[in-house]
Amino acid sequence: MSEDLLVRAKNLNVKFVSRDATVHAVNGVDFQLAQREVLCILGESGSGKSVTLRAIMGLNPRGKTVVEGELNVCGQDVVGASEAQMSQLRGRQVAMIFQEPMTALDPVFTIGRQIAETIVRHESISYKDALARALDLLELVQIPSAKRRLEAYPHELSGGLRQRAMIAIALSCKPKLLLADEPTTALDATVQIQILLLLRRLQQELGMGVIFVTHDLGVAGEIADRIAVMYAGRFVEEGPVRDVMRAPLHPYAQGLLGATVHAGLRGKRLTTIPGAPPDLRAIAPGCSFAPRCAMVEAACRADLPNLRSPEPGRSARCIHVNEAA
Repeated sequence: MSEDLLVRAKNLNVKFVSRDATVHAVNGVDFQLAQREVLCILGESGSGKSVTLRAIMGLNPRGKTVVEGELNVCGQDVVGASEAQMSQLRGRQVAMIFQEPMTALDPVFTIGRQIAETIVRHESISYKDALARALDLLELVQIPSAKRRLEAYPHELSGGLRQRAMIAIALSCKPKLLLADEPTTALDATVQIQILLLLRRLQQELGMGVIFVTHDLGVAGEIADRIAVMYAGRFVEEGPVRDVMRAPLHPYAQGLLGATVHAGLRGKRLTTIPGAPPDLRAIAPGCSFAPRCAMVEAACRADLPNLRSPEPGRSARCIHVNEAA
């Protein structure tokens, strides 16, 4: 793998197996992430976005999860890696910001202790020095009265401050790769934009690569360099954020853009995507979006469309790509 690549996935498949059914959560995903790049994975709930992030971190439940294909993270093959190997990778090389900090943070330990213990776990420094760095991290993520917040418990902080504390923990060991799983979903609009601006600034200052998961096109437009649109466990469109936002190629991406609320829609009817996402326990042949697509043809239901690239850096899995371009 090239030294400037942090992640390379090739034909990545993730399945959850039980006695009752097999859920095909991720189905043949290919992507790469370079240093200092922000990739945003966009899609509805249940499309496989969070499962992809957890596969990178090795956090999907062992014993029930089958991961196939190639997945190289920071130079290490993580498919089939042991828990000890993943434990060394997490924190030092790869860190994750979870969607709900109240459940991700330990309620019985102070914020300062949780950050310091993370640093001590991965670096040979004293707890006192780790606590001093924890204070620096709280100031870095712009938490007011940072010294006092070191002794605060998660329930004593607001949602925005908890999320900043979660970011501080993720950055504590200076990772090369940061994974963010819808970190602004539970926040109000004002705090949300503050967190997005903070993440973008820290990403540029620290030189990290970032994979950001969201279902919000507005959030993607604020933080991403590239967008990958995910549906039924597959990337159906990928390209630079400006191009995808201005002229999406895949009907699903067009539907997401049409359903986004903005000021220019006052008094107008919103576009909706009919139907519901497919059942991932039984993936039908052909395009998974075909039952909901207004442009569907017989060929769409027969075989899975190949990825088509009408221009450099852009691709979409649809037979109508050239028409859309």
